[in-house]
Amino acid sequence: MPFVLWPTNLGKKDVKLVGGKAANLAELINAGFPVPEAFFITAEAYEEFLKSNNLKEKILGIIKGIDYSDVNSLNNASEKIKTLIMEAEVPEEMKNQIIDAYKKLYGGPPVDLDFVKPIDMPFVAVRSSGVMEDIEKASSAGQYDTFLNVKGEKRLIEAIKKCWASLYTPRVIYYRHKHNQPQDTSIGVIVQRMINSEKSGVAFTIDPTNPVKGSKKIVIEACWGLGETLVQGKVEPDRYVVDKDTGEIIEKHIGKKSIETVRDIYGMTVVRNVNRDKVEAQVLSDYEIVALAAFCKKIEQHYNFPEDIEWAIERGKIYIVQTRAVTILEEKETREVKGTPVLEGYGASPGVATGVVKVIRDASEIWKIQKGDILVTKMTNPDFVVAMEKSAAIVTDEGGITSHAAIVSRELGVPCVIATKKATQVLKDGMKITVDATHGKIYPGEIEIKEEKAKAVEIKTKTQVKVNLAFPETAERAKHADGVGLLRLEHMLTKAGMHPIEYIRERKQEELIKIIVDGVGKVAQIFYPKQVWVRSLDARTDEFRNMKGGEKEPEEDNPMLGWHGIRRSLDEPEILKCELKALKQLHEKGLDNVVWELPFIISVSELRKAKEIAKEVGAPTNFGIMVETPAAALTIEDFCKEGIAFASFGSNDLTQTTLGIDRNNEKLIKIFDEMHPAMQFLFKHVIEICKKYNVESSICGELPSNRRDAVEFLVKTGIDSLSVNIDAIDKVREWVAEIEKSKN
Repeated sequence: MPFVLWPTNLGKKDVKLVGGKAANLAELINAGFPVPEAFFITAEAYEEFLKSNNLKEKILGIIKGIDYSDVNSLNNASEKIKTLIMEAEVPEEMKNQIIDAYKKLYGGPPVDLDFVKPIDMPFVAVRSSGVMEDIEKASSAGQYDTFLNVKGEKRLIEAIKKCWASLYTPRVIYYRHKHNQPQDTSIGVIVQRMINSEKSGVAFTIDPTNPVKGSKKIVIEACWGLGETLVQGKVEPDRYVVDKDTGEIIEKHIGKKSIETVRDIYGMTVVRNVNRDKVEAQVLSDYEIVALAAFCKKIEQHYNFPEDIEWAIERGKIYIVQTRAVTILEEKETREVKGTPVLEGYGASPGVATGVVKVIRDASEIWKIQKGDILVTKMTNPDFVVAMEKSAAIVTDEGGITSHAAIVSRELGVPCVIATKKATQVLKDGMKITVDATHGKIYPGEIEIKEEKAKAVEIKTKTQVKVNLAFPETAERAKHADGVGLLRLEHMLTKAGMHPIEYIRERKQEELIKIIVDGVGKVAQIFYPKQVWVRSLDARTDEFRNMKGGEKEPEEDNPMLGWHGIRRSLDEPEILKCELKALKQLHEKGLDNVVWELPFIISVSELRKAKEIAKEVGAPTNFGIMVETPAAALTIEDFCKEGIAFASFGSNDLTQTTLGIDRNNEKLIKIFDEMHPAMQFLFKHVIEICKKYNVESSICGELPSNRRDAVEFLVKTGIDSLSVNIDAIDKVREWVAEIEKSKN
C-alpha cells in the first residue's frame, strides 16, 4: 500500500486522499505556480497507524466522555489522546516509505549505500492537512499544527506523529463539535522543502475585513523572517492593498515589526529582535508587492474563488507556501457608534457588540468567559476558540488582520478588534464596553448605535500630527490630533495667581500635586490612549514676576540662557518631586498615556539624576527630552543609549542657542532663521540617530505650524511626528499627506 504520494496527478479533488491543504498544494504545483518541492503522507497512512496500534476505539471512547461545557474535561481528553499517539510506533513499512521519499526530496540515493552518502539532509516544513480542512463554510484556519525547520529522519517521523496528534488538540475537538463535523476523521501530512525566508506573510484576494464576492482589493500582510510571528499575532505587520484590476498599490501601512522568527546557525527555529533599522522599514519593495499580487490574482482565477494565501521570499524569489478558500463571504451591516473611544485598533472582523470585559492572560483562564462577555487578551490564538465562540466581541493588544485568530473570529462571526497595543492594560475585568469592530474602536459603557451616514474622508498620514497645549480647557478642540506633543505646566500652575515655586516655599506640595493631576488628567482622558507629553516646569526667573512669590525670584542678566528647565529642577528638586508624584498618581488612575519630558537638558548626567528622583518617589522613569541646545543635539546618541522615550525639538530655543540670537531681540528677527543650514544639520543628525535606536523624534516649536518648507524637510528626513498649534492641525496634516504622497 502506498503511504506516500507525490504531487503528480493529484489535485483539489483528492481531499480525502491527502487532506485539503495538500490537495490544494498539489494542484498549485501542477499548475506551474512557484511552490516548494513536497511529498504527501496519505490519510490512509494515518488510518493504518491507528489500526496497527489499536488506537481508534480508545480515542473515540475518550471523546465520548467529554463534557463540552467543562474546559478541564476537554483538556484532559486531549492530553490522553495525544499521549496515546506520541507513544505509539509507526509501522516499519510506512516509516521506510517516508524516509525514502525524504531522501529523494534532497537528491540522495533511494537506498543506503556503504560509502555513498548525501551531502546534507534538507530542512523541511511538516504541515498537517486535515480531510475536513479548507472545506466550504469551515476553513479550520489555524487549527492543525505545523512544524518548521525539521531536519533528519528521526525528527521527521516525530514531527509527523505530532501532526497526527494535532487532530485532537482541545481547540480542534471543540471546533468539530461546534461545526457538527465527525470526530472520527482523518488527516494527511505535507513534507515540504523549507524556505528559509527573509520575508513572509499572508495575502487575501478580497478585503478580509469586509469579505464580499467581487471585491477589487488584494490585501497583503508582511513581516521579516518566517510567517509564524505574523500568523500568531506577535508583530504588527506591514499591510499593503493592491487594486486587483490595475495592479496599483492603493494603500500602505508600515507596521512596527520588533521581532522575527528565523532559523539559527544550529538549525533551530528561534525568535530574535529585528535590527533597529528594519523595525519600521517597508518589508516588501513596491515591485515585490505588485509581483506577489499578480500571483495571488492568478491563483484566484485558477480556483475561481477568493483565496487566503501564505507566501515567502527567499533570495529574492517568491514562493507560494499554501492556499485555502476564504470561507466567509458576506457584508456586515455598517453602523456608526457615537461617542469618544477609550481605545483604538484595527477591525479584523466587523460588527458592533456591548458586553462585560474579561481579561484573559493565557489559555488557562478561558474558563472566565461567559456567554456575551468581551474577551480581552494580549494575543488571540486558536487555543481560545472555546472562549471566542462564547464572546460577544474580541479585543487584542497585538495581531494582524490575516492572523489565524482573526480568520477564526470572522468565521465565528464575532466582532474582533486587533492591534490596540494596550487593551489588557486599559480595560479591566467587569467594565462594560461597546466594541465597534467595523471601525476598530472601543467605547466605555453601552453606546447608542445609529445608522452610518456619509462622512468626509479622514486624512491618514504616517507622520503623526500632534498638538501643543497650555490649557486643559482647549483639549477637546484638538482631540482629532494624533496626541499631545507639548503640554506646558506653567499656565496651569499660575491660575491661583501664585508663582509655581511659591507652592513649595509655602509647603503646599499636596495642593500643587492635585492641580497637576486634575489638569493633566483632563487632557489625558480626552486623548486616551494617544500619548500626552508633559513638559516639566520651565519657568524662567523673569516670568510671572508680578505674581505672589515672583518678587523672590533672582535677577539674571539673560534669563533665556539662565536658571530654568531641568537645571533648576535638579537644584530645587522639591517641585520636580511633586510633578513626578502627580505622574505616578495619573498612571495609577489608568492614564498611562502621560509621559514627562525634560526641558533644556544638556547632559546625560541630568537625565540620570532625574531618573533617580523618579525612583525615589516611585514614578515612571521613561522620560522624553527636549532638544533645545546643540549640546543635546550633538550628544543625542548618548541619551538614546541611556534610554529615552522620545526626543522633541524645541525649535525656538534650539535656533536661539545654535545661532547665538536672543529670540526676544527685535533687531535680530530678520536673521532668526529656524531653517539655517546649521539647524538642518542638527535636525538631520538627531532624526537619524533616533531612527537607529528606535526612539521617536518630534518637534514642538512654532516652526512646523507656519512653514511648509520646514515640514517638507522634516518629513522627508524621517521625523516621526510634528506637534503644532490647534489652528494648524488640519493645515499641517494636509501638507504632510501631500509630502508623503510625493515621496512614494
